[in-house]
Amino acid sequence: MSSETTAAASRLVEFDDAGLETWCDEERFEVTGERIAEYAAATNDPIEAHLAGTVASPIFGIVPVFEAMLMPVIEVAPMDIFGRVVHGEQDFHFHRAILPGDKLVSRAKAIGYTSKSKGTTISLVIECRTEAGELVNEQYLTAFFRNIDAGKSVGVEAPTHKFDENLRAHDPVAVVAQHVDDDQTFRYAPASGDPVPLHLDEQVAKDAGLPGIIAHGLCTMAFASWAVLTEVAGSDVHRLERFAVRFAKMVFPGDDLETRIWKVGSADGVTTYAFETVRGEDVVLSDGLAEVAD
Repeated sequence: MSSETTAAASRLVEFDDAGLETWCDEERFEVTGERIAEYAAATNDPIEAHLAGTVASPIFGIVPVFEAMLMPVIEVAPMDIFGRVVHGEQDFHFHRAILPGDKLVSRAKAIGYTSKSKGTTISLVIECRTEAGELVNEQYLTAFFRNIDAGKSVGVEAPTHKFDENLRAHDPVAVVAQHVDDDQTFRYAPASGDPVPLHLDEQVAKDAGLPGIIAHGLCTMAFASWAVLTEVAGSDVHRLERFAVRFAKMVFPGDDLETRIWKVGSADGVTTYAFETVRGEDVVLSDGLAEVAD
């Protein structure tokens, strides 16, 4: 998804309620060890099992569902406002890890839209299953249309994962330094299947009002996921049960990032962590939430 960077007055737009609660056509994807390894390398993932293609990193879960997740938005929002849409939030609920040889079937639907002061959000739910019907993961995606007023709110929003500011009274349990390589977007695009020109074409990005190409938000999310896995989950993707973020600011090739992790608490064999990823004083991933099986 791309963003319109120039300021604009709020515009009243009618959304199509008939597009809600309607599953899109199923998309099918066969997982290979080579694709798992390519994605890990494209996200600077240091975990050996991911780099070897033995098991997929958590945010690899976006790859099989990429085509399915776009269609429900088109069913609700008119095409002429897509220049104002940004990827607002992503929330993964994991039932099991993705493995080489998996034949996956994905579908998505919009579950609601909400008018807010600065724009309108559309919430989607995405299901990824095996051909046999086993649920692999559920994902909630929030698309945000800047300066668009739908005039009302219909349906439900994606689950919340708000950062508790009281956590800042304590030092984080871990801080991980990370660097976005100059060629990061050119590696991530084919590995993820996301060909959006804002990540690959300097002129297209500048024509959109940006200083240059921007990093994929999900690539930055993948950075945060391996930071959490290595620091508080023993580098074991099988222990990760939920991972959610809000995309707060754009990230650029060459950026130095830092992921900070706080422990929230434990219950029923699961420890909850809050996290954020920053570039200097700028928070680029906010409202980070990770649930890790003990």
